[in-house]
Order: sequence, then structure tokens, then C-alpha cells
Amino acid sequence: MMTDIQNRLAILEKAKKLKLLILDVDGVLTDGKLFFDAEGNEYKSFHARDGHGIKLLRQTGVEVAVISGRKSSSVALRMKNLGIEHVYQGHENKIAAFNEILQKTGITHEQAAHVGDDLLDLPIMIRVGLAIAVNDANFAVKQRADWCTTLPGGQGAVREVCDFIMQAQGRFDEVLNAYLVR
Repeated sequence: MMTDIQNRLAILEKAKKLKLLILDVDGVLTDGKLFFDAEGNEYKSFHARDGHGIKLLRQTGVEVAVISGRKSSSVALRMKNLGIEHVYQGHENKIAAFNEILQKTGITHEQAAHVGDDLLDLPIMIRVGLAIAVNDANFAVKQRADWCTTLPGGQGAVREVCDFIMQAQGRFDEVLNAYLVR
């Protein structure tokens, strides 16, 4: 049985190898709540720090992709604003989208991480190099994750993941210094 220190070191080693971060949307990039107006228009709330973390991570050379079981124009708009090219919506069976992203990018399973919160995320989580669950994820997802964030989905958990990957890869100080010299 691994000690907490051994487990943390194993997670850091996995994070060092990452070239791709795959995110779920509802419950990860959002708090999972769905808002609809009287006409059926859907609204979602995204955390600004998550978006900035994604932009910073992408600047270090790590690709970011989104695979969601639901389809939403607000997700398409937010991902476009963040410059995310690999956006797959309406994929309840997420494996086909996952395999297509790997094929398009040439990235291996071991070089990919996935952040999820619910059972639909498990098929990808069990295949990636680093499986991550947000703090308020379903218990079965948390049990199968390599690491769980301290923050809940939609409340900065994605930024926590981005910062962790940049730190593991020795790139966080470089990103931070760009803000300190201004």
C-alpha cells in the first residue's frame, strides 16, 4: 500500500508527462446547475479563474479539450473565447470523442488527464494517465480518481488543476514571473 507521500509523488510524475487536459463541462467547468428561461434558453455560469487557468496552461504547450454529454450554445461560445479547438458536445458515450482527440493530436492515453464529476466521465478516467475528480464529484468517481481537487466544480477547481499541472511541469514560476515584471 502506498503512503500519502508516495501517492503524491506518483501523481506528480503523471502530471509531468501531460500534454492534454480533457474537461467535462456540467459539474466541472460549471457548478452543475442548469438554468432555463421561459423560452427554453439555457444559461450557464463559468468561473473566470478557471478560464484564465486554461489560457495559462495552453500557453505552456498543454492542449485542452472539452467533452460534454450535453449540448449548449453557451459552452460553444465560452470555449471559442478560451481558444479551445477540441470541443465535443452531446457525447454521452465520451470514448469516441476521446479517441478522436488522441488521434488528431497524436497524444497518448498516458499523456492525457481528465477532470470529471459523474459516472459518464468514468470511461475516460479509467483510460487516461491522470484521472482527476472535482471535490463535489460523485463518490464512485472520487474513488477511481488519482487525485481530487480541494475546490468544487464551477468554483475554481479547473484553475486548481491547471496550476497543479504547471507546477508539476516546472512551468508555473515562468507564468507567474510574466505578471511580476509588468
